[in-house]
Amino acid sequence: MRRGYRIAAWLGGVLSLLIVVTIVFVATFDWNRAKPTINEKASAALGRAFAIDGDLSVRWRREPGDWLPGPVFIAKDLRIDNPPWAREKQFAHLEQVEFRLSLLDLLVHRVSIPHVQLGRPTIHLEKEGERRNNWTFAFAQGDGAAPSTWTLDLGDVGFDAGKITLHDPADRIDVAVDVEPLGQPIAFAEVLGKVGKSAAGKSVRAHAQDFVFGFDARGTYNGARVSGTGKTGGVLALRGVAGAFPLQAELQIGDVRIALTGSITDPRSPDAVDLHLRLAADSMAHLYPVIGVTLPDTPPFRTDGHLTAALQADARSFTYDDFNGRVGGSDLHGTLTYAQGAPRPKLSGKVWSEQLQFADLGPLIGLDTGDKSDASNATPPGGKDAPRRPAGGKVLPNASFRTERWRAMDADVAFNGKRIVREGSLPISDLQAHVILEAGALALAPLNFGLAGGEARSTIHLDGRKETMKGDVKLAARGLELRQLFPKMKTMQSALGQLNLDAALSASGNSVAALLGSSDGELKLVMNDGVVSRELMELAGLNVGNYVVVKLFGDQPVKINCAAADFAATDGLLESRLAVFDTENATIDIDGTVNFATEALDLDITPHTKGLRIFSLRSPLYVRGTLGNPDVGVQTSKLLLRGGGAVALGVAAAPAAALLALIAPSNGKDENPCADVLQQMRDKPRAPPAGKAKGTR
Repeated sequence: MRRGYRIAAWLGGVLSLLIVVTIVFVATFDWNRAKPTINEKASAALGRAFAIDGDLSVRWRREPGDWLPGPVFIAKDLRIDNPPWAREKQFAHLEQVEFRLSLLDLLVHRVSIPHVQLGRPTIHLEKEGERRNNWTFAFAQGDGAAPSTWTLDLGDVGFDAGKITLHDPADRIDVAVDVEPLGQPIAFAEVLGKVGKSAAGKSVRAHAQDFVFGFDARGTYNGARVSGTGKTGGVLALRGVAGAFPLQAELQIGDVRIALTGSITDPRSPDAVDLHLRLAADSMAHLYPVIGVTLPDTPPFRTDGHLTAALQADARSFTYDDFNGRVGGSDLHGTLTYAQGAPRPKLSGKVWSEQLQFADLGPLIGLDTGDKSDASNATPPGGKDAPRRPAGGKVLPNASFRTERWRAMDADVAFNGKRIVREGSLPISDLQAHVILEAGALALAPLNFGLAGGEARSTIHLDGRKETMKGDVKLAARGLELRQLFPKMKTMQSALGQLNLDAALSASGNSVAALLGSSDGELKLVMNDGVVSRELMELAGLNVGNYVVVKLFGDQPVKINCAAADFAATDGLLESRLAVFDTENATIDIDGTVNFATEALDLDITPHTKGLRIFSLRSPLYVRGTLGNPDVGVQTSKLLLRGGGAVALGVAAAPAAALLALIAPSNGKDENPCADVLQQMRDKPRAPPAGKAKGTR
C-alpha cells in the first residue's frame, strides 16, 4: 500500500510539474515567433491569405465557475483576404481577437472555445450569382486523408463597434451596416414593452441581454433605397449560455416597412429566432425579392404577429403565429409556416377573415385593381371588381397566369372567410377554401361559399407544371334565391323561385380567355318562378338580352314559370342542347352556339304562342356578331305557326316523378316545358381530361 501511495504521489507531482511548466511556457513564450507558422497553416487551411499583422500574446485567466485558469489568446490587427473574384481585397479585418481555450477538452480531441471577442470588426460580404460567395470557405484536406477526429465547439461571440457590408450584383444588393455602442445599456424588457402587452406576452426570452449597441443600415436593394436603425446586444450566444441575443430594428426597403423586436439564441434550437414582427408595404408582391415567397399583387397591406424560426441547416423554418393584418379594406388573421427544403420550400397554415373586399382578392384571379391613367385600363362598366377588357373588341380576360411563380414553392393553406364584399354585387358568406400548390399544380379543393340564401360547392384544378396550363372546374349551386340575387330590382322582389346549376368543364390555356376558348364539358341551369325584364338585362349588362326582351315582351316585366338550359362545350364551342323559357303567353326556345375561342355568337330565338293568346312577335330572332359587338335582328323569312306553341307544350309534358331536386315546377301543373330538360339532367355533368375534346355530340 505504501508503495502505491508513493507511485500515486510521484505521478501527481509529475502532473503538477507539467502543468506548472506548461503555464510558465505559455506565459513566457514569445508567441510572435509562431506567427509565420500560424499564418501559413491558416492560409493553407482556408484557401486564402490569412495574417496576424499585430502582436500575438497569451495570458492566463480563471473565469468564474472554473477550477483552473485557462489560456486567453490575444491577436491584434488580424485580416482574412477575399478570393480573387471579389470586389474588395479583404473579407475581414479585426483590430483585435481575444478567445479562451479549454485545455481539458483537448484530451478528448475537442477544441472548445467558450468565448470569442471581436474588436472593431470590418467585414465585407460578397456574392456572385448563385454559384459562389466569399463567406463559404473551402477548407483544404489532403487527398485520401481520413476525416479528422477533432471537433470545434464555439460558445459565445462578443463584439464591439464595427462595420459590415453586403454586395450582391445578381440580386442588386449593396448595403452597409455601421455598429456603434450606446451611451448606456437599455433593458430588453423596456424595449419589448413598447411594442405592446400582447407582443411582450408572446416572447419566451425571459433572460435576454440588455441592448448595448446601436446600428445604422443604408444602401440599395433591387433598385430600391434601404435604410434602417436598431439596437442589439453585445454577445451572440451560440450555445445559449450568455442569454438570448436581443435585436430591435426598424427597416425600410423601397415601400416595404419592417419593424421587429425580439431575440436570437442557439441556432440549433427549434426556436432560435423569437421576434415580434410588423410588416407593411404597398403590395404583397413587393415582398418577393425580400423574403423569396411568392405572393400576389394586392392593395396596401400591414400585418402584426409573432415570428419564430428554426435555423438548422437541414430544416430551416419560419412560423408567423397569431398574426393580425389588413389588405386594403380586408382583415386577415391566422398562423403560417414557411419551411425551406427539397425540392421546394413550402408555405402551410390556416388563415381566416371577418370581412374581405373582393377587389383586394382580384389579383388572385387576374383582375386589375390599380388606378391607371391609360384609357385601356380605365375602370370597366361593371365596376372596379370587373375584369379589364382586352384590346381588339374582345371581352374575355386574356391576362396570363404567372405559373412560373407557382413552381417556386409549394403550399397547403386553409382559408375561411365569413363575409366577402363585392362592389355593386351580392356579398359572399362562409367562404371555405383549401389551397394546395405542389410543383406548379394548383388546386382549390374545396372552394365553397354561400350566396343569395343558397350555397355553391366547387373544386378547381390548374396544372401549371407545363408550358400550356391544363385545368378543370366542377361547380354545383343550390337554392340561390332570386329575390336575393337581384336585390335592387323591385319587380324581382315578388319572385319566389330559386336558381340551381351544375357545371363541369376542362380546358387548356394560360389565361381565362384561353381556358374558355378550349373548354370541354357541360353546363346545366334551372330556374323557377322568376321574372324577366328590360331592367334585369340592363342590370346584368347584357345588351343582347336587353334587345331580345324588348322584342319579345315589350317594356313590361314578364313572369317566367320555368327556365331550363342544357349546354355542351366542345373545344370552346358552347352548344345549346336545350334551352327553354316558359311564360304565361309563350314558350321561348333558344338554339345555337357561342364560340368562346373567337367570341362569335350564332343563336336563334324562337317564340311559340300558347293557344289563341295574342303574341306580338311571330318571327324568330337571330343573334350574330361577337360578345363585344353583337348583331341582333328579326328573321322575317321564318314565320311561326300558331300551333307551334301547343306542339311544344305537348312535347314538354312529363309526370311529376321526373321533377328532380334541380328544379321546382313553375306552378304545380304537370304540363311543364322543363320536363324534357329534367329527363336530360338525370346524369351528372362530366368533363373529359383537360385539353381533350369529346368529339361530336
